[in-house]
Amino acid sequence: AAHLDFQEAHGRARDAVWSALDLPALEAALAPLGLPVVRARSAAPDRRTYLLRPDLGRRLADDAALPAAPGTVAFVVADGLCATGVQRHAPPVLERLVPLLALPAGPVVIAEQARVALGDEIGEAVGAAAVVVLIGERPGLTASDSLGLYITWAPRRGRTDAERNCISNVRPGGLSYADAAAKAAWLLRAARG
Repeated sequence: AAHLDFQEAHGRARDAVWSALDLPALEAALAPLGLPVVRARSAAPDRRTYLLRPDLGRRLADDAALPAAPGTVAFVVADGLCATGVQRHAPPVLERLVPLLALPAGPVVIAEQARVALGDEIGEAVGAAAVVVLIGERPGLTASDSLGLYITWAPRRGRTDAERNCISNVRPGGLSYADAAAKAAWLLRAARG
């Protein structure tokens, strides 16, 4: 029984890594925020390349067109290593986070084949004061649909992981949407000074 349970959990985790965003459904779920929603892709042309070449997931595709939004908090909703977690949890987190912001909310960029650092390039491109990347976390054997939030003040290419804050395990069985939103808003206020 333990072996079968392990195989089932491993299968769910593998499926989560290969999951894809339902872009129209995600856009519809984000529409009530009243923010511009745009799509972008990393330089990884497909999922296999994304998994084999993490560096390409950290760079925007050459044809990316993003709106200017200087001084805002930009949001990147990224598939990461678990599109299922992003699809389920990013809209309700943003619904709670946006009203708590001390700065104006900027665009929501839905990014495919994206790693966390892609948010730095997106934030720099739109002129954001800060970027919040909501990304699917690496699935484990007990949680295959977890969301992480990565917050970077003054985003720009070349930022390191040490220059961002992380809130992880956001899902009904982990950190609640309300608690994740409150913590993200607090971190943004503290970064602003």
